[in-house]
Amino acid sequence: MNKLLIATNNKGKIKEFQELLRELNVKLLTPTDINLALDVIEDGQTYAENASKKAIAFAKASGLISLADDSGLEVDALNGAPGLYSARYSPKPGADDENRRNYLIQNLSGKPRPWHAHFHATIAIARPSGDLQFAEGTCYGEIIPTERGAGGFGYDPIFFIPALGKTMAELEMEQKNQISHRALAIKNSFPILHSLYNSS
Repeated sequence: MNKLLIATNNKGKIKEFQELLRELNVKLLTPTDINLALDVIEDGQTYAENASKKAIAFAKASGLISLADDSGLEVDALNGAPGLYSARYSPKPGADDENRRNYLIQNLSGKPRPWHAHFHATIAIARPSGDLQFAEGTCYGEIIPTERGAGGFGYDPIFFIPALGKTMAELEMEQKNQISHRALAIKNSFPILHSLYNSS
C-alpha cells in the first residue's frame, strides 16, 4: 500500500492529520512508527519555507512522501503577531500552550475589542527527491479574553468563531475538521496527493 509520512512530532497535529487524511487510500505513518527522530529548526521567513523545510527533511530521511505544515495565529490588533512565531510566543523559554495564551491576552489588554484574528496553515508535500507542492487554508474569528472549551490545543480555547458561537476548543473534532485552517489546507491538498499516488 502507498505510504504517507506525517512530518511532525506534535501529537495534537498528528491526531488532526490522521482524522483529516483517513479517507485518503494510503497508509499514514508517524515518525514514531518508523523510529525516525528528527527535529527540524523552523527558521524560515514564511509559513511555506518552514513547512517545506520539514517536509523535505522527513522525506529525504525516510524515503517516503512526507506532509508537513506550518501554521500560525495572526491578530489584527497586534499587526499580525504572533504569526510565524505562534508556537514560541512567550517572553520566557520552555513556555507551554497556557503560557502563550496568557501572554497573548496580556499583549491585547487595553486594545479595543473585538480582537479580530485568523489562523493560517500552509501544507507542504515533498517527495524524497525534494520535489515540493503546497496547499493553504485560513480560518477567521476573534480572540476572547476568557478560555472556553477543553478540546484542541494551542490557541484554540481563546479563538472564537462568531458564526458558530463557540471557540475552536469547544468544537467536536468532526466540526473542527470542517472549518479549521488545517482542515481547509488538507482539503486543498487532496488533488495534489491523489495526483502523486496515482502517478507513482
